[in-house]
Amino acid sequence: MFPEEIETERLRLVRLCRENVPTMRLYRYMRAGAPHMGEVSEYVMWDPHETPKETHEYLTNVEAQWDDREQATYAIFPREESSEEQKSGELAGTTNLHLDWDRRSAEMGIWLRKPFWGRGYSGERAAAVLELAFDRLDLELVGASHQVGNANSRRAIEKYVERFGGQHDGVLRNFVPRGDEVRDLHRYTISREQYREAAEKGG
Repeated sequence: MFPEEIETERLRLVRLCRENVPTMRLYRYMRAGAPHMGEVSEYVMWDPHETPKETHEYLTNVEAQWDDREQATYAIFPREESSEEQKSGELAGTTNLHLDWDRRSAEMGIWLRKPFWGRGYSGERAAAVLELAFDRLDLELVGASHQVGNANSRRAIEKYVERFGGQHDGVLRNFVPRGDEVRDLHRYTISREQYREAAEKGG
């Protein structure tokens, strides 16, 4: 159903599972107190992991979602062939495509470690995930969202949504509980028709 690996010009997207990314390796980056985790975790939909057991449970869950065709989750690595990329081959983050087959749609998300911000990886990964959604899975709509205040994600999403002819659908009020507050969520979508029209124009 889902390809085990996807390559782009600068990135390798590899199925996230214990075989490809062992629990302790992933825990090193997702644990509470990991370098830069404070900045990264402010706007993600999950809390930093307190123990390796949490990382193990997370990995077993994404493996089950993959097998059940509910979600494809990939680890993001800079390609080793890309000599210009610092930290090539190091885990840069993760991305997922959560499927809603009844609606013929999906939501994509990304978590990038701070050392890999500002390189255009989000948009490059989005292009690969959109190709998977529309050309391989035959979906009709893909969405992406960011919380109010997350300027980095907003800029990245707006850039690739514009590139592929998508649109800002609106704001979901009081949608994301975070600690003592509930945040608004901006949602964007790209349809298969918009994607293919943009591709014909060289998007």
